[in-house]
Amino acid sequence: MSEPTTRMTVELPLEVKERLKGLARATDQSEARLATEAIASYVELQEWQIRQIEAGLREADAGDFASDEEVAAVFARWTNAR
Repeated sequence: MSEPTTRMTVELPLEVKERLKGLARATDQSEARLATEAIASYVELQEWQIRQIEAGLREADAGDFASDEEVAAVFARWTNAR
């Protein structure tokens, strides 16, 4: 069973619309399906990012910070990895 849907109208730059049309042809999918998947992926990513920021703010508010030694160790790993 599929999820309930609703209609939404969006304005796209002409170049994006043409690229979407080409992608739909190349993948044998509808433009609407590709646009729906793209919007769903974007929303999921933004929600994840907001959750991560909120978690970081909660940690900061609780005073849960990395020590100078922990920061130095991570920095050393990154600079030595190159």
